Amino acid sequence: MSSTLYKKGSFLKMRNFIFILVILFICGCSKSSENIDIEQKYNIYISKLSNEQIEENLKKGLKPIAVKDNIDVVGFANTAGSMALQNNFPEKNAFLAQKLIDNGYFVIGKTNLSEWANFRSSSSTSGWSSMGGQTINPYGEMRTPCGSSSGSGVVVATGLVDVAIGTETNGSVSCPSSVNGIVGIKPTVGLVSRTGIIPISSTQDTAGPMANSVTSAAKVLEVIAGIDPNDPATLNIPEDFNFNFSADLNDSSLAGKRFGLLPTGSMNSDGKLMLKKIRMMLEEAGAVVVDIDDKREYPGPEELLVLLYEFKVGLEQYLASSNSEFKTLDELIAFNEENKDDVLKHFDQSHFYDSNETSSQREEYLIALERVLQTRDEIDSFIEEYNIEALVGLSWSPAWAINHDGGDDEAIAEYKFWVNGSYAAMAGYPHVTIPFEYVDNLPIGMSFIGSKWDDKKLIEFAYAAEQLIQFKPSPNL
Repeated sequence: MSSTLYKKGSFLKMRNFIFILVILFICGCSKSSENIDIEQKYNIYISKLSNEQIEENLKKGLKPIAVKDNIDVVGFANTAGSMALQNNFPEKNAFLAQKLIDNGYFVIGKTNLSEWANFRSSSSTSGWSSMGGQTINPYGEMRTPCGSSSGSGVVVATGLVDVAIGTETNGSVSCPSSVNGIVGIKPTVGLVSRTGIIPISSTQDTAGPMANSVTSAAKVLEVIAGIDPNDPATLNIPEDFNFNFSADLNDSSLAGKRFGLLPTGSMNSDGKLMLKKIRMMLEEAGAVVVDIDDKREYPGPEELLVLLYEFKVGLEQYLASSNSEFKTLDELIAFNEENKDDVLKHFDQSHFYDSNETSSQREEYLIALERVLQTRDEIDSFIEEYNIEALVGLSWSPAWAINHDGGDDEAIAEYKFWVNGSYAAMAGYPHVTIPFEYVDNLPIGMSFIGSKWDDKKLIEFAYAAEQLIQFKPSPNL
């Protein structure tokens, strides 16, 4: 009788164990299915590991990270969102990708981006590529995810991963971070290697983390920052530079500090209110806030010439050592024309044509570059003149509507617009964006901008502000 009871008890235990396993399996499948639904709803990835591969990596204790699809990662095509590069499978990881892998991360997928990092046309629509289609902001209805690091912004905003890697030439980390309600760090140019990244500009390009918190972003920056002998810009990192970005994060970093408030956005009623909130928050934290009399003139034509000139040079250098069948900008232009029904259906390739004509403009390029680099002196003079630690302000206005007919410019003209960070991008200076508030039920960010190699200090300020703001994400999932 006791044997029968024992057998019966064992059977019940086994049945309960199997039941639990079934429930866990169903829950796991349900979670995977839910994630896939979100990925497809917002069109986040160009390529991604299978669920089995993801589970295998997670069981090893590895941490998932999403990477923008203009960064070489072995096992994934590196496309820059272009159908022309759909077979461009690298044989070697980008320097930063290898550093991530060596430090316990695995690349879960390659995120969609504005095609060619938003440098194919002057009339482009952010977040659209011929490889990945249109990525959508999880806030509002059919709103821009901004770009060009569109998928990297949305994958974090939807909670699918804690952190992703984006790249920026001008606004491509700060804008998608701001409009999707996440943290973005655009480092000093040279802090993070560009080796293995499809380039636009050797002067302005950098990669940076986009994350759900300042701490998460700082920890990833610790991993990817550092000297790469193959990227001369990284050789300028000071010998005494402190890479421990997350070591000194605390709530009191703002107390007793002086900040310069940039007026961008003050001509709009919502922007004016948000600037007032920034001032009040900083002052309540014990900081001193002074108004910046910003009379800088934006060197738009000069910057464009610099980017056009450096794009052709850098791209053809990348292609020469890549596995792409295309080796010149000429060949890419021809491919786009031959496949225009798919590739050029929303906007043209005017930047490609213009860039292809710059080889004879070396002298004009050098003059334009000198003007662009004057932005460094302009930022430094603000810091010195006003005796401030950093510049602060509104990152970007709320997400505008997706407009495939008139592009971003037309959509922006029909809405409100402000932006900070373009001068920092041209200067190659650090810029940290954190979620700040909602305008029209859409997230907007707050910026901390500093001088060269001020990254750690800005991150500490951003962390303290983040604790005060207590932003509550509310994406439509």
